Amino acid sequence: FRLALIQLQVSSVKSDNVTRACGLVQEAAAQGAKIVSLPECFNSPYGTKYFPEYAEKIPGESTQKLSEVAKECGIYLIGGSIPEEDAGKLYNTCTVFGPDGTLLVKYRKLHLFDIDVPGKITFQESETLSPGDSFSTFDTPYCRVGLGICYDMRFAELAQVYAQRGCQLLVYPGAFNMTTGPAHWELLQRGRAVDNQVYVATASPARDDQASYVAWGHSTIVSPW
Repeated sequence: FRLALIQLQVSSVKSDNVTRACGLVQEAAAQGAKIVSLPECFNSPYGTKYFPEYAEKIPGESTQKLSEVAKECGIYLIGGSIPEEDAGKLYNTCTVFGPDGTLLVKYRKLHLFDIDVPGKITFQESETLSPGDSFSTFDTPYCRVGLGICYDMRFAELAQVYAQRGCQLLVYPGAFNMTTGPAHWELLQRGRAVDNQVYVATASPARDDQASYVAWGHSTIVSPW
């Protein structure tokens, strides 16, 4: 089967981001993709100050559009992630829709991105976000898929659990930055793939040098070899 990763330029206008994302999903499906993944935080700029402003409930405006385009294209759509609001808390959440448009699973980022690399980058997702507390896998006619988001990729145990549960493909929508990206983005994916003998795919937002948080980009698919 064909897997497509969408490396999307994210603007400050949510509706534009969602419209562009859906257009690119249609383009990927037209080229034969059966599973399509959007990047982390595809409908909102990435940053703790943006999460509360852009957060929405699930189901909501953005996920409704994802459901519609998945059904229209007859594909499995991994909706990258969006800031989700639920019961007064905010989460970094990935939704997956089946070929009939149904919501198959919802995954909330387990490991929040709190780092301080002196002189390079300081970032604290925990300022506004809460962590998820569960694993998410879903079945397709092609293979079983396990989900993580960005920083989750650094935690080998998560990938091991998914492999033990029969996943052959792990998908991590992610937005590594210009410090951690060159150092570890590809290394971590290849490590998880070889350790567990699974395919690993990462979908990143496109690099935007004008953004407050500059994503490394380099969306990647790695084989078990």
